[in-house]
This record gives sequence, C-alpha cells and structure tokens, in this order.
Amino acid sequence: MADMVNSPPHYNNGDIEAIEAIRAALGSEGFKAYCRGTATKYLWRMPHKGNEGQDAQKAIWYLNRYLDEL
Repeated sequence: MADMVNSPPHYNNGDIEAIEAIRAALGSEGFKAYCRGTATKYLWRMPHKGNEGQDAQKAIWYLNRYLDEL
C-alpha cells in the first residue's frame, strides 16, 4: 500500500522526488517559504476534503521539512 503522506508515488519521476526538485530550484529561503505555504494550505482545507487526518499529517510533513532547513 502506498504511503500517501510521506512518499506518494505520483510525486516521483525516476530517481527524483518532486520535493527535492523544488528544494533545488528554490534554494533554502524559498523552500522554507514554500513549506510554510503548503502546510497552511493543508490546514486551511483540512475540514473540507473528508480526510482531516491525512491533511493534518501532510501539514506536519511540510513543517518538518521547514525545520530541516533551519
């Protein structure tokens, strides 16, 4: 079963995961802003999609990536 929070299969292209390509393209400061914004997006829409737990986990995942950049 695919891990839709930590490594969704549709976010991979060969050996490159989308999050790593975004990190490389944006640099550290841009990537931190991206992670904050994406976490906010998941929290904002969390009660409206029907899977609050998964969206909360995704927000946490992006906040953890943000913390990795500090």
